[in-house]
Amino acid sequence: MLIGILFLIISLVVSNILKYKFKKYAKTYLKSNLSGAEIAAKMLFDHDISDVKIISSSYGHLSDHYDPIKKIVALSEEVYYGKHAAAAAVAAHECGHAVQHAKGYAFLKLRSAMVPMLSATSRYMPWIIIGGILTLNMTPIPLTVGIIFFSATTLFSFITLPVEFDASQRALQWMSSARIVDYQEKNMAKDALKWAALTYVVAALGSLAELLRLIAILNSRRD
Repeated sequence: MLIGILFLIISLVVSNILKYKFKKYAKTYLKSNLSGAEIAAKMLFDHDISDVKIISSSYGHLSDHYDPIKKIVALSEEVYYGKHAAAAAVAAHECGHAVQHAKGYAFLKLRSAMVPMLSATSRYMPWIIIGGILTLNMTPIPLTVGIIFFSATTLFSFITLPVEFDASQRALQWMSSARIVDYQEKNMAKDALKWAALTYVVAALGSLAELLRLIAILNSRRD
């Protein structure tokens, strides 16, 4: 319980730092004067990707994402229209996922393959786990099933890490080689992406901690 609270606090701290970094670097306008949408379009063009659309998303702050099924790079309005270091970092990062998809990056393929299964089990998993804990003295089966489902979620969290780190690396390398950013702007983009990646690290470690807690509860029945 205490570990869960600790990871929740860490997650909130990292999330707030990420928002602060984005706001800070949004004040630094690029010398190239390119918007996030223009940067995304150029990165896709430079990688010979012509079947991916770039759209402005209305989901709000830091809702940017790449949809491998619809082949869409969805950028929040502040990134889509923004002409600053933060927008460049996010736009190029999301296009990094599109490049991964085009090149058949193994971890992205594995993560995408897990999505349907996790979508099907996620709605039932919390209730199975709660029911399993409540009925543990009678039978360990429900909690065991819940732990199996939760293990898949934890595995997904860790598979996400190389996907995110690789996309950031691709983004930074391309922005530098294409001269989208200068040295100072690249460092800002790198710092923003570092804090974005840390949110995934904290989520993965928090999921692992919760999995170990559930296993400990299951094992306590055998003692």
